Amino acid sequence: MNTVPEHKSRLDRIKGMTYNHTRRCAVTRLKIAITLDEKTLSAVDLLVSERRFPNRSQAIQEAVDEKLARLSQGRLARECAKLDPAFERALAEEGMSGELASWPEY
Repeated sequence: MNTVPEHKSRLDRIKGMTYNHTRRCAVTRLKIAITLDEKTLSAVDLLVSERRFPNRSQAIQEAVDEKLARLSQGRLARECAKLDPAFERALAEEGMSGELASWPEY
């Protein structure tokens, strides 16, 4: 008789994934290998020893998430810089001259 639940044994066969049985947060995480220079790793270890992060993985995860968010915001700024302010203003005000006369006075 097998005492391991079917879903657990099925998930265990998937390589590189962590089985998380928490019902609120079913996040699949993949295990990867990275290479860091000694200075960076020492800085990460210091943050962990100061209990600013629970472990190296969490510190690196948050750093990557933060960098991705910054890159995403930078892309928005670059796209906005491509816009022509005069053209955008004219486009926004297009057709407004006729409508303004029909609006009630406040």
